[in-house]
Amino acid sequence: MSIPDRIKARLTKDRPMTAITLRIPLDVVESLKEIAPLRGFSGYQALLKWYVSEGLRRDEAQYAFGSTARLIAALKKRGVPEALLDEAARETGGAIPSVQTQMTTGTPA
Repeated sequence: MSIPDRIKARLTKDRPMTAITLRIPLDVVESLKEIAPLRGFSGYQALLKWYVSEGLRRDEAQYAFGSTARLIAALKKRGVPEALLDEAARETGGAIPSVQTQMTTGTPA
């Protein structure tokens, strides 16, 4: 199974960045500030980005390359409508990502 181009692009150092604004409870920010140096980070923002990256990688591995992705691809190949797959995802609290998401991650159909 090949790695999608968007995942490969994350391995490059000079990627385009964007600034975002997050509303985070003050006590969470304080905890991040306490934990950051203990984990070897220069500040809480770097730690926060690391947490986001780790969670994203874990979810992408599960959904883009895991059994869920293979199941969705197999169902789509057998003619299960995308709307039905999306409805199942909503009923399961998002445990099954939409087929459109699967297709953009490079999962074979």
